[in-house]
Amino acid sequence: MKYHSLAIPLLSILLLIGCKPESIELHVSAEGSSDGIGTIESPYGNIQDALGAVEELKSSNEKLKVTIKVATGEYRLSSPIRITPELSGVKIIGEGADKVVVKGSNELILKWSNYNENILMADVPTDLKFDQLFVDGKQQALARYPNYNEEGGHWQGHAADAISTERVAGWKQPVGAIVHAMHSGEWGGFHFVISGLKDDGSPELSAGYQNNRPSGLHPKYRMVENVFEELDTLREWYLSDDYKLYYWPEKGVDINKVVVEGVQQKHLVEIVGTEESPVSNVSIEGIKFEHAKRTFLEEYEPLLRSDWTMYRGGAVFIEGTENVSISNCEFTNLGGNVILVSKYNRGVTIKGNHIHECGATGVTFLGDPSAVRSPSFQYGEFVPLEEMDTVRGPANNQYPAACLVDDNLIYRIGRIEKQTAGVQISMSMDITVSNNSIYEVPRAGVNVSDGTWGGHIIESNDVFNTVLESGDHGSFNSWGRDRFWHPNRGTLDKLVEQIPDMPKWDAIHTTIIRNNRFRCDHGWDIDLDDGSSNYKIYNNVCLNGGIKLREGFYRTVKNNVMINNGFHPHVWFKNSEDVFRRNIVSAGHADIRLSGWGKEIDNNLFPDEKSLNKAKANGVDQHSDFGDPLFVSPEYGDYNVQDQSPALGTGFKYFPMNEFGVKKPSLKKLAKTPILPAIWSVSNDKIRSLQMNWLGAEIKNIETMAERSASGLDKTAGVLIIDITEKSILSKSDLRVGDVIIGCEEEAVDEIKDLMLSYQTNNWKGRLNLEVFRNQKRMKVRIGTKK
Repeated sequence: MKYHSLAIPLLSILLLIGCKPESIELHVSAEGSSDGIGTIESPYGNIQDALGAVEELKSSNEKLKVTIKVATGEYRLSSPIRITPELSGVKIIGEGADKVVVKGSNELILKWSNYNENILMADVPTDLKFDQLFVDGKQQALARYPNYNEEGGHWQGHAADAISTERVAGWKQPVGAIVHAMHSGEWGGFHFVISGLKDDGSPELSAGYQNNRPSGLHPKYRMVENVFEELDTLREWYLSDDYKLYYWPEKGVDINKVVVEGVQQKHLVEIVGTEESPVSNVSIEGIKFEHAKRTFLEEYEPLLRSDWTMYRGGAVFIEGTENVSISNCEFTNLGGNVILVSKYNRGVTIKGNHIHECGATGVTFLGDPSAVRSPSFQYGEFVPLEEMDTVRGPANNQYPAACLVDDNLIYRIGRIEKQTAGVQISMSMDITVSNNSIYEVPRAGVNVSDGTWGGHIIESNDVFNTVLESGDHGSFNSWGRDRFWHPNRGTLDKLVEQIPDMPKWDAIHTTIIRNNRFRCDHGWDIDLDDGSSNYKIYNNVCLNGGIKLREGFYRTVKNNVMINNGFHPHVWFKNSEDVFRRNIVSAGHADIRLSGWGKEIDNNLFPDEKSLNKAKANGVDQHSDFGDPLFVSPEYGDYNVQDQSPALGTGFKYFPMNEFGVKKPSLKKLAKTPILPAIWSVSNDKIRSLQMNWLGAEIKNIETMAERSASGLDKTAGVLIIDITEKSILSKSDLRVGDVIIGCEEEAVDEIKDLMLSYQTNNWKGRLNLEVFRNQKRMKVRIGTKK
């Protein structure tokens, strides 16, 4: 028997006479009842009241299945929607993310007056403290320096003098100003509050705990906000300690006819149980969630010895659950993490969602350190072997496992926090990340912080435009600073020689990376960093950054295509057991400080004989070959090879090239795809005549005697700069149209291939040292490769 939107008293009567329905529907409407009673004639006015009714109903019949149907409308929260174990089995279904909106903000009804000719002022009720302001749905900028500029790079505008003594001296109230700065090595960012001034007038900074690799502030990449004197342009605002709101509206805006919203809620949904009493079989679908507070000044915790610290919370917070589903929702304009799955969880599914314009990480799986045996929390820490728990695997069940992130569109996240990712995994097991499109992010698209406990499957994703505001990273990034790892390489060598299986004490299951498309223009496409172990990587297309493996064990890399780049084995162990075979590479191996070449490096296709011979001289690739791989249709992204390709002789196998990223039609329609690179890495006449875009400038090879003569060169070689647009990164350098690049990082540049190989090798530094020929003279020019 099924009942729709029954009033609670009527249902109670039915229960008293022995009539127990198997399922019911409750209805919620923005115009519904505010008295906690919902009927067909008068549905509930908010989701919380409907959940209260569900709890009462299930107290009499815990097996009752309840669906809450949420009608078109806007629902503002005064507290998070909280789902506890007593509400297990409930489904909350909205009419669609384009129709149902849940917000953590209040509409501000204000009486405005003129502060000056540009700035308006209004008194705000003292119970409406907020950290973000939206006007007619558009986020406004908290008064800042430098001013917001969408093309401005880090934080959409940064300046070396953001907190200079001279600038701070011009502020009446520097205390409370918020300082954002990149790590000195660009390994994510920091966020501070000015708590006072030193004797010399420079600011005293507090907080700054958002990165697990402490450093000084980057000298250039800095931004300051929440300073009244910096309210100097339209769309900026400031809320004073005495609750006066100052705002510079856009021209032509009638302030009394727009919707003004202040964000107040930190979490929008909390689904919280325990391992002993989990929330189970709950689903949320078809709702748009927006407006949650920024959380970068909340309490942070280190994620073992990775580079991360993190706030354990999000707009949707899930802990102690089984079989929870978040699907077909939209998440936007959120100040911190979007969805965070914490501690014990099994079978969480996050599918078909649209996540964008958010302050921190998109989707996070974050176990509890209590589940880790002999954990260490800083890069330099290590538990001595004689004190170490040597049992394999987790110590308890306080971690997410068997969870799915599938078919989600994730972009423009990390708008405030830079140590972030589209999908972040730490202290978890068997997480599948599949069919997602992830792009326009400041750091990794997918990040795995540690080897505990592996078993993840990363497949069929489209990940690009990554590492846009950081460095030394990849579209996919991982660390493996687990029990076996030691910051002193000599000690580490002795440990793994003594106990070869030690790397699998934590990485107990193999992590698979397959059938993805990656492009990173500021790092590696796939970056397995410090100690990452027990991986299989196959059937991936890497469009720019190649594949890096550093300091780990038991990695197999096979049947991948690396466009315009190649393989980067860094600091390998003597007996790593690593395998690299049947790959198409576009450059010679870029090895650094290897103690050995692993178990097998062979049967790969190189772009030329020189790079193959270099590998053979190192005792590897004895059965590899070289030549043009003869891709089927590289201009359309099909990097399978033609029947006469030499790659087939090395054992390369075909794999699908059109199954990357989101599949859901509505998301696929919205999703971008990566720019397919011009292929410069194979030497032939077509490549020799290549004209291509590099860092926003047009370049070509010096090909003819006429070009050589016009530039005054002594040989027909070099790369000519044809054009530098205003939006080019190079427009801020000392390069000029007509310059001929003849050297890069102390290496000769005879053609585009030489320049690009050096650029690919050194781009992670964020700068390049060039030698150019101009006006019959050689000269040195240093350029930045990031905004």
